[in-house]
Formats: sequence, C-alpha cells, structure tokens
Amino acid sequence: MKYFHRSVLPCLLSSSLLLVTSCSLSSEQAKTDNNETAAYTYLKELVSPTEGIGAREAGTIKEQQTARYIKTKFEKFGYRVTEQNFSYNSRKMVGESKNIIAEFGDVTKPTIILGAHYDSTAMKTGSMGATDNGAGVAAMLAIAQALTTKMPNNYSIRFIAFGAEEIGLQGSNYYVNDLLTHNKLDNIAAMINFDTIAGGDKVYVHSAHTQAYDDCKSETYNSDTFMRNALLKASIKVLGEQNKYVIHPDYEGYPEGVTGSWSDHASFACAGIPIAYVESTNFSINGQNGFDGYSQSTAKKLWTCYDKKNSTACDNKAEKNWGNIWHTQFDRLDKLDEIFPGRVKQQLNNNVEVLIELLADPDKYLPAK
Repeated sequence: MKYFHRSVLPCLLSSSLLLVTSCSLSSEQAKTDNNETAAYTYLKELVSPTEGIGAREAGTIKEQQTARYIKTKFEKFGYRVTEQNFSYNSRKMVGESKNIIAEFGDVTKPTIILGAHYDSTAMKTGSMGATDNGAGVAAMLAIAQALTTKMPNNYSIRFIAFGAEEIGLQGSNYYVNDLLTHNKLDNIAAMINFDTIAGGDKVYVHSAHTQAYDDCKSETYNSDTFMRNALLKASIKVLGEQNKYVIHPDYEGYPEGVTGSWSDHASFACAGIPIAYVESTNFSINGQNGFDGYSQSTAKKLWTCYDKKNSTACDNKAEKNWGNIWHTQFDRLDKLDEIFPGRVKQQLNNNVEVLIELLADPDKYLPAK
C-alpha cells in the first residue's frame, strides 16, 4: 500500500497489550497439491466476495474474520500462534485490531521476519484488496506451509500478519513499539515486507531509503541493503535472469532501489532492523507524478488512453485511471484474471518459490555473521 507521496511515519502506538497465545501440536497440512495451488487457493479464500471473505477494512467484522482465518491456517501447519491485540486512534478513526504472529522451532536463534498486512481499503470503489494485500498474505501462508519441513538450521523464521495497515501502519508500528518496550530487538536479523506482490507488470525488491524516514531517529535508522541483495540473488537462482526481481532506477527523491515509509517495513527500519520490500508495479511508466511506481501497469483497460510510445497518458488532464490497481475497482481477482490471464497466479508462485529458496537456507545468501 502506498499513501501518495506521504513519507511521514505515524507515531508508534503506546496502547495496552493483550497477548493471547495458542499452540497447535498438530502437523496437519492444508490439502493443496503444491505451493502454486496453495497460494492461489488462499488468495481466493481471502478476497473473493462470493467464495471467500472479500473486502477486509480495518475495524470491521471482515477484518476480524480474516484474522481468525490466518490464525487457523498457521495452527494447522503446526506453528505456535500468538494474537497481539491493540487499539488505535488514527485519522478520526477509533478501533481495535490485532497482529497474528506465527513461529516454529528455536526462537532464540537470529530471527528473520516475513510480514504482510491483511486489511484492505477502498471497498466503496469496488476493491476487494486482491493485490493490496491479499496476495501478500496468501503467499506468506504458502511459504509458511512449505517451510514446516524446510526450516533453516541457524535462523528462526517468524511470520506476522499485520492489522490496520491501511489507516496508518497501525499493526506494524504497535509490534515494533512492543519489541522496543521489552528489549526484544537484539535477535531480529531482518524484516521482509510483502505488500502488493502481484498484479503489476514487474516485481521489484527495495531496501529502506538512504535517508532516515520522518519521525525516525537517525542514530537507529537502518538502510542496509543486504536483505534486498539476498532476495535478488535468490530470485536469480529460482527464476533466472529474465524473470528475477527488479531494482528500480533513480527517480526524483528516491535513489536506485530504495523505498519510502508507506508500508509495514518503515517502523522496522526506524528501529534499526534491515528490511526488504517486495512490490509489483512499473517504474518505467511516466505516471501522474513521474516515474514513481504509482502506475502499476500499461494494460489498456487500466487507462483512459495510454501512449505506448511515450510511456504515459495520451492526455494528462483527461486521464482518469493512470494504470492504477490498488485502491481501485480493478483490485479484485475476477478483474485481474480477466485483464492479466494467469499473471497473478504465476507471480504468487514465483514469490513463494523465491522466499522458500532464501528462508530454507539463509546462510547461502546472507553475509557471514
């Protein structure tokens, strides 16, 4: 999710914490044929308004239903699952949400976090939050399922489904604030953020901006690129040079390969944790505000009129859609599969396989400790 050129990181919340922990001793696996089928099945169960949950706006019953769905999946895979409840007061909205945290194995080892927010927004436009961020959650679940038999020797993997991201990154801010309060940062090696990982023309991997985000302390801010570089290498191994993750070129205000503070990675970077952020979009389009990645595709159905020669709108004043998917009527699986037959499923599968490659043996890709 992106807030349009807003780089202000909302203040970390300080509301009271309620932890409800559950542990599943079962090793039951979801009845899916392979990782590709699993991820796409989970996506349909999350975002289909007729066969699944549909739109999942923060503070709604649907968001609560989604949290239960995610928790149940993790438990069936055999993970220890914790619910982290929090309240928020943001953008004139007061409500409650929760993070779902899943772990497996020895949590005292250096920990890599894979996170994805599960709420959606813009239901009034017709959005069901398929790319933003059903795809991220679906892929995370498929990765978690696969890793139960492939856990690394020297690392612990922690999966977090964040609540209330779309109204100010509430879940991730609360989670990091809790780590800081209880001095639990030391063994966090890195955080990977899955947000809008499918649907766009290309799949990119970013690191945190070279300059500290607003409201961050510069002495703790971390813009290290090692996790971005590790994901790039793993994508080359799995997908080959032609289909590997992409590093975006320089554009105004953003050097090559870096990203802003508009998603759940931001509070981690501010707290000193190296991050990588996987996102599908298209930085080669000259969009409404330049080459900034807000236009996700050149597909004709996403434009009033697209000028292919100049990679922009035929008429800036007349253009209404600008190639946008997230937060629009196009962010639903039925429309995405119609516009891009097979794309979402393939991108889901690619992301799942790349992360399994990396997380099953991080030592192959990360710098020596």
